[in-house]
Formats: sequence, structure tokens, C-alpha cells
Amino acid sequence: MDVKLLEATDDPEDLICKAARNDYSDTSVGSQSLEATMAEVDGDTLDDKKETLIGHLLDHGHFGPFEHAQATFAVEGVSRSCMAQITRHRHVSFDVQSMRYVSFDDVDPEAVREGEMVVTPPSATDPDWVGRNQQKASVSDEEFEERAEIFKDTIEQAVESYQELLELGMPPEDARFVLPIGTKVNIVMSMNARMLMHVADMRAAADAQWEIREMTEEMLDLAADWCPKTFDYYEREMKGRKNRLAP
Repeated sequence: MDVKLLEATDDPEDLICKAARNDYSDTSVGSQSLEATMAEVDGDTLDDKKETLIGHLLDHGHFGPFEHAQATFAVEGVSRSCMAQITRHRHVSFDVQSMRYVSFDDVDPEAVREGEMVVTPPSATDPDWVGRNQQKASVSDEEFEERAEIFKDTIEQAVESYQELLELGMPPEDARFVLPIGTKVNIVMSMNARMLMHVADMRAAADAQWEIREMTEEMLDLAADWCPKTFDYYEREMKGRKNRLAP
């Protein structure tokens, strides 16, 4: 998996603060400087004032201003299972690599066993991994080796069958039906800062599935550089309060 910040609002926290102060200003924020807009906010410096205001907004549930700052992420190599989970967030905009038009006819099925084309879950590589709804808390070395081999054999066979169907003239949109749900896909997604916090409430939670949790944590790391005061406050004061932000 690789997550990149593709595009984002410049100076997002200036925009958040301008939008928030607009609600209480008798002068349009579009006709004055940020310094003038923030004049009545507590703080010795402009940076201090922004930190004060952002913390106040988040602490008091005034989330609307955070909808003005937008970010677009490019996510490479997540499973279609993960994709199905993240696309349930209807306030996020998505473009997903199409398996109707993109075929994987040149992938070496042997390389699939090493993680190419299909995401390999931790339980196929780590005998001590314990996931949700697992029937056994621990397995013997023999059981682990057997399940790891079954997993690799199954995905290798699926990819071989897919490629054989393509060679026999089946269109990619139909041949893809035999591929596993772990098949890798690339996604571009856009959301505002408020929605990213909401997604993190759901998908970075301890009970979230490991893959989407990893993806969300990487998005939060990028957001911490893009919108630092907002996501520092979120990580420090709000993360872990499940369903803290309504969509």
C-alpha cells in the first residue's frame, strides 16, 4: 500500500479560520486581512490565534468551517475488500481503477504468491496474528503453514484462471469474476478536513479491519503536515471517541 497527498487546499487553516470568523464579523472576511479577521481571537501571535480558534471550534462541535479545506489522496495497492469499505462513505468522492478496462494479463502467477496483484493479509504470514471473529486464538506451526500454503495456492490458481479466460477471448469485465476480493486496486479520493476526521473515527478505530486502519493512519499522517493544528488537536483530544463527528 502507498498513500500520497495528490492535491490539497493551500493554507487550509487560514481558510478554516476565515470561514469561522465570518459568522461573527460585521465585515466580510473577503475584504480584510487575516490579521484583521483574527484580531479578537486570544493569542499573542497570529499562529497562536489560529491554534486557539481551531481548538475552540473542535471542542465545541463547530465543524462546518472544516468543510472548506479539501484534500485529494492517491492510494495504490489496496484490496477490493478495503475499497468496498471506504466507498461506503458517501461524502467522499472516488475514482477507482476499473477492472473492466484494465486487464492483468502480464502478471506472473508465481509472483502473486509473493504479494503482487493480491494483498496478502497478516494472518497468511504471521502465525501469531489474531483477528476479529477468529475461531482459534493460536494455531500450531503445521496449521499455520497449511493455511499459508492454501492461501497462496488459491490466489495463484485464481490469477492463472483469469489469464486463461482472457486468452480464450473472455472480456476482462467478465473474467474478473474469478479474481479474489483481495485483488489490488488503485483509488483517488477527495474529502474535506471534517470528513477525514469522521472517516478516521470509523476506520482508524481499534476494531476496524487492519488494512483500512493502516490506510487511514497514513492519510492522517499526511494530513498532519497539511493541516497541522487541526489534526494535532484531533489526535490529541478527539481520536478514539467513536462517532465523534457526524457526517
